[in-house]
Amino acid sequence: MVSRSYTSFLDVTSEDLLNFPQTPRTLPRVMMVPGIISDGDGNGSNDEDLDVLSSKCREKKIIVANFLPLLAQKDLNTSKWCFRFDEDSLLLQLKDGFSSETDVVYVGSLKVDVDTSEQEEVAERLLAEFNCVPTFLHPELHKKYYHGFCKQYLWPLFHYMLPMSPEHCNRFDRCLWQAYVSANKIFADKIMEVINPEEDYVWIHDYHLMILPTFLRKRFYRVKLGFFLHSPFPSSEIYRTLPVRDEILKALLNADLVGFHTFDYARHFLSCCSRMLGLDYESKRGHIALDYFGRTVYIKILPVGIHMGQLESALNLPSTSIKIKEIQEQFKGRKMILGVDDMDIFKGLSLKLLAVEHLLQHHEEMRGELVLVQIVNPARSTGKDVQEAKKETYSITNRINARFGLSGYEPVVLIDHPVPFYEKAAYYALAEACIVNAVRDGMNLIPYEYIVCRQGTPKIDEALGISSGSSSSHTSTLVVSEFIGCSPSLSGAIRVNPWDIDAVADALNIAITMPNLEKQLRHEKHYRYVSSHDVAYWARSFVQDLERACKDHYSKRCWSIGFGLSFRIVALSPNFRKLSLDHIVKAYKRANRRAMFLDYDGTVVPQTSIVKTPSPEVISILNDLCSDPKNTVFIVSGRGKNSLSDWFSQCQNLGIAAEHGYFIRWRQSSNWESSHLLVDFDWKRIADPVMQLYTEATDGSYIETKESALVWHYQDADPDFGSCQAMELLDHLENVLANEPVEVKRGNHIVEVKPQGVSKGLVTDKILSTMISDGKPPDFVMCIGDDRSDEDMFESISSTVYSPAPPEIFACTVGQKPSKARYYLDDCGDVLKLLQGLGRASSIKPRSSTQIQFSFESVA
Repeated sequence: MVSRSYTSFLDVTSEDLLNFPQTPRTLPRVMMVPGIISDGDGNGSNDEDLDVLSSKCREKKIIVANFLPLLAQKDLNTSKWCFRFDEDSLLLQLKDGFSSETDVVYVGSLKVDVDTSEQEEVAERLLAEFNCVPTFLHPELHKKYYHGFCKQYLWPLFHYMLPMSPEHCNRFDRCLWQAYVSANKIFADKIMEVINPEEDYVWIHDYHLMILPTFLRKRFYRVKLGFFLHSPFPSSEIYRTLPVRDEILKALLNADLVGFHTFDYARHFLSCCSRMLGLDYESKRGHIALDYFGRTVYIKILPVGIHMGQLESALNLPSTSIKIKEIQEQFKGRKMILGVDDMDIFKGLSLKLLAVEHLLQHHEEMRGELVLVQIVNPARSTGKDVQEAKKETYSITNRINARFGLSGYEPVVLIDHPVPFYEKAAYYALAEACIVNAVRDGMNLIPYEYIVCRQGTPKIDEALGISSGSSSSHTSTLVVSEFIGCSPSLSGAIRVNPWDIDAVADALNIAITMPNLEKQLRHEKHYRYVSSHDVAYWARSFVQDLERACKDHYSKRCWSIGFGLSFRIVALSPNFRKLSLDHIVKAYKRANRRAMFLDYDGTVVPQTSIVKTPSPEVISILNDLCSDPKNTVFIVSGRGKNSLSDWFSQCQNLGIAAEHGYFIRWRQSSNWESSHLLVDFDWKRIADPVMQLYTEATDGSYIETKESALVWHYQDADPDFGSCQAMELLDHLENVLANEPVEVKRGNHIVEVKPQGVSKGLVTDKILSTMISDGKPPDFVMCIGDDRSDEDMFESISSTVYSPAPPEIFACTVGQKPSKARYYLDDCGDVLKLLQGLGRASSIKPRSSTQIQFSFESVA
């Protein structure tokens, strides 16, 4: 049944979906190797077909973002386009982190509309002169994609604004989502024109292109792909309201490295992966990683920096020194606080102004002395919310100036027009304090710029009248919102809750009245960090981690599964293969004596199934296998003997090992044998109260009492809280049971206490040893299981000493994951089909004409 989320939507988008004209003829093919021209339009091609590409290619990084780092203007007289690099663009600045031998190609849109008739010529020129590949989006598509889905839906949602009503922000619109998918598809097509998938690295930037990794991974299975999110990533409670939440999460997981500014953002992403996709993360030698169908997706946490050289160059401009003297004269004898923000509902402009009003109201001595200079950058989006924010900003400003203003003095100076950077640098250099009061912001580099400008240069020192080499005169004070990405990096800043107006006013007062020595020490601490963690450091660190994340690409075999935006790659060890029915049947038929071990939960019955009793189909399949006199079949489970005995009462010849082998019964007519490792269960009186304590504190958990063990289940608890409680319980039980002959183990959503030495591995070892000693050594051994406890069985059947000759061994895990088994099956359904096939192979009359075969090759 097709869901409303359209997970197979567009497989992956047809050009005529939204009836937008197609981009004219694609860019000329880029010659990657002399004499070899890449084919970027191959349908369904993958990197396994690209064996003609040479390893001698020059290293190349493909930087992909919504906009190219270019400024464009059309000469009205000649009708010719003029292009130049945008020196303020982060995409251009990050090149400093790459080696001089690296070619950098940019893929993105221009900030201007180019007529269809000119697009081909412009594209060729941009590639030749600027190494830029433009993605010309039709104006209507761009409007729906950028101003519609990105700015009016994703941007507010990622900044914690839910579409509670149409008046605040747009509700989810599937047409806008389709435009978003179409635009991402066009970006992918353009990347195809310039990529050498075996050599190049692709670095995608920000929320505009979050599903692009799926398009690229579908085309090239081993593409080297990084993604960095420059906005906040919301908590799972917010993100889960997104109707296409799974599609976006799965797309991001098609990258090799996913980067965030702060741990909070990364933590929210990992929580969403856990709660919505059931994925757990782990730390691998200091790096956070997720295992996603055999691929390791790494998480990078590093805030972006600024371009020190560009800032220092701006400070050394003569116009900066001139502007400094003008500002000094304008605000002579007054203390200036500076704010630089976009006109945006999330920047907290009105809250900042209310704090200044509160400060002046309660500190009369600051009236006539304190000035807030608020520079307002142009809004990046349009809409009713922006207009309302602007109206409120002006209203509060006028009220403050009317109430506290004097002749020749305005406490708030609002600069609401484009300000050149040299002018901003002059304000930075003179401001006693800088305040960034955003209610939510991905990073915000304003504090970094302020710190560097306060450090100044010799020319700035000269303009300010500071003696050369006098470091003691360099001070800075920051008031920053705790909800912005740069806040964790600025440990010397005064952090505030922007919604607490009283606290922000107090923070401003502290910033202005702070002793110079403390200002100097805070400034020095900040400057050391900002100057050493610049944009080049950030880019270099990200690329190094991306290279490390991709180094094992060719050590695994890859297959694709899923359609459309649910597409993903399964990466497995070359020795880890899907167990095909025809392969095992051949060995099965050759054998004279077979031993077969089957786990229960998660193997013959789905782990998620509410009904835990075996179905009639399972009983029938097991009876078919047990009816063959050559077979010894055992169910090896952690469940109690009474439950298993009742459930399999119809299987006369089935062996059962209950409670991980503490109890064994060879067939229904046999008596239960118990392990003599432990007869004293006094330890239960110690463990049970501890488990009861955690059960009461963890909603959704319960205790399972067995004859030989106690098990705490938390599958139905909150994923994060349950996992945290399980770790605490594990530690608690290990401490109180340290002197008892038991072991405490954590399994799949369980914590179990059981006698030492009891394991599924010992069960298989005992059964195989008995068969060998009875003169019936097996020449075929099969073991299938799905969790950690079954790994003991896989190890045991491989290490057992067989006589006279070793058997053919088939150790098989359920699901693609790291395992000691050599084979895998996808799910319980595959397990039952395989067992059914083996049962048919035992019959006198083979049913080859109707037998369904599942071969490993069919997965490719």
